[in-house]
Amino acid sequence: MATSTGSLPPGTLKRLGDFTLADLEAVRLALRGDSVIDWHRLDFATLDEVDSFLRANEFDPDDPLDLGRMTHVKQEAIGYLRRQFHYPVPKPVEDATVRELLLLASTKGHRQACACTILKAMHVIHHLEGRELLFVLPFSDQEVFRLVEEKVFRVIGQMLAGGLPVVEFVGGRKNRDSLFTKLLSKQDTIAAQVYDKLRFRIVTRSQDDLLPVLEFLTKRLFPFNYVVPAQSTNNIIAFQQTCETNPHLAPMLEHMQVGLHDDIANTDNRFSHGNYRVIHIVVDMPVRLSEELLAAAAPGSGQLGRIGFVICEFQLVDQATDQANELGDTSHEAYKSRQKKSVMQRLHLGDREDRVSGHRLGGPKRDR
Repeated sequence: MATSTGSLPPGTLKRLGDFTLADLEAVRLALRGDSVIDWHRLDFATLDEVDSFLRANEFDPDDPLDLGRMTHVKQEAIGYLRRQFHYPVPKPVEDATVRELLLLASTKGHRQACACTILKAMHVIHHLEGRELLFVLPFSDQEVFRLVEEKVFRVIGQMLAGGLPVVEFVGGRKNRDSLFTKLLSKQDTIAAQVYDKLRFRIVTRSQDDLLPVLEFLTKRLFPFNYVVPAQSTNNIIAFQQTCETNPHLAPMLEHMQVGLHDDIANTDNRFSHGNYRVIHIVVDMPVRLSEELLAAAAPGSGQLGRIGFVICEFQLVDQATDQANELGDTSHEAYKSRQKKSVMQRLHLGDREDRVSGHRLGGPKRDR
């Protein structure tokens, strides 16, 4: 069975001086909540890097069934491009294995552009089929959540055992009352919009550890390509400044695919205090399903593969920032108090507007 964790001997955490351009692109995408569909190249230099990426996506490059699944998705992608866009695919690109395609997408020229186009279509097809796979399996969300928790706890446990700079880890499922309150506090009261039914919080020893730990997580736990776009918050790390002051990273900036504008991204949460600091990432986590679970799938679903996807949230913060966050108005208790007050007001009053004057009504109507 493929695993995205592998063994974890001490000292495997990359420092900034060891980052490759691919590493830097991955962590920046996670921090900003960008989409790989907007990328125009990859940055893999070796097959070992390609295989590491495949394992992060829960594919085993040594498993014939997984190789067959990847080939199937590639053929589906090429067929789609030809049907819908009459897209010409050079024979050498069409005949390349998926591993070779990932390397080809990291080069230059026309074949590189074709490889990227095919990989983007593959990304979407595999994701949709992985989502569909969970719908045809007769088990509950709680059983799916357990698979994610097992994966996360395994990786974090290995990090702790390996002496990596993680001083606190908290994870689990949001309780039902918290889900009710969150939905009632949102304008879109749709359960599908709650991304943190499963949430995990990692506290690092220092702020300097945040980028290396995030890079590690994109290799061993969640692949950068399945970070949910437009859902990241980062008001801790000034990415451009960090790179410019590092002699190893500074030369890489001119090769980044996305401009350096909007370096610090914030997803609006109206109940968070302005001084609250966090890195918040939403991931559609790939989870490899066991043969026992797959045996219960509906007939004809074998072409969907063995990998499903489950939305979960990760928060990263350093120890000093975490302690500051728990003081005064930035504390979780104060956050919940503001949220509950808003929900109670909404339940009691609704969102009434004086349609003539345009002013919100200031209080409850007196009984008459």
